[in-house]
Amino acid sequence: MKHFIHLKDISSTDLRKILTDAKKRKSLRKKLNTLDVDKNSPLRGKLLIQMFEKSSLRTRLSFNLAIKQLGGGTITLRSNELHLGQGGESLEDTAKILSTYGDGFMLRTDDDKKIDNFAKFSNIPVINGLSPSSHPTQILSDIFTVEELTKKNISKLNICWIGDSNNVLNSLIAASVKFKFNLNIGCPNNYLPNKAILNWAKKHNKFIKVNSDPKISIKDADVVFSDKVISLNDKVNVKKKLKDFKKYKITSSLFKYAKKKCIFLHCLPRGNEVDNKVFQSKNSHVWLQALNRVHVQKSILLFCFGKLR
Repeated sequence: MKHFIHLKDISSTDLRKILTDAKKRKSLRKKLNTLDVDKNSPLRGKLLIQMFEKSSLRTRLSFNLAIKQLGGGTITLRSNELHLGQGGESLEDTAKILSTYGDGFMLRTDDDKKIDNFAKFSNIPVINGLSPSSHPTQILSDIFTVEELTKKNISKLNICWIGDSNNVLNSLIAASVKFKFNLNIGCPNNYLPNKAILNWAKKHNKFIKVNSDPKISIKDADVVFSDKVISLNDKVNVKKKLKDFKKYKITSSLFKYAKKKCIFLHCLPRGNEVDNKVFQSKNSHVWLQALNRVHVQKSILLFCFGKLR
């Protein structure tokens, strides 16, 4: 049994195996319909339980399709349908009950401790569908998309992040260590990346470049990542934060500092952090990025279920 909670806790070898498997599986599905099951139904009879404490579109749909294309099934629970440490039942007991009924548990949570405790008490694999500190399934899928589009190993590319420092960026920083790629971050000085993840990267001989000038960060980039500046549950002064990020909006003029064939990716949903001209341009591959979640999620499930070959 293997959990998939933080990229930094998974070996580079295993992460690469997941991507290799996803590439093969995507290729084999070219002539199949959406709900056709993969050959040999590798997860036949397996049940994935999903629970969301935060809104979800792509993660919910991709895991739903992923388990079904592998021959298994899924049930999705709303947060108010589980005790989750409240209502007289401990989180430990809830985890053990879920372990009795299902074969895997995917949780999107607003509490990092909660997902760590589920992993501690669970007898089935736990997958992080997003937590305050990381979004590992998103970033691993993004790396898959980058390598599919460029036909290159991501270690050969210059990767840039422009925008807020959040859970997605934390996972991207962890990925830069695991996959050994250059990472340049452009953000305001009062919105710097998490110190703990930067220190972890430094301990693993990875220096992440952070600059308050987005033109410097994006220069000669092969790939530019961004994310919504104002997240759904952000408890911030919205007017002030938008003002702070005004010069970090990815406009056509800013994007010109990147390489001519630079790829633009955004995990969605989008806000006003990217110009529509960039978002709708030939450099933007956000729809492929979203679709690839299904293929990589499948290989993540196989990894967790001990079926990855």
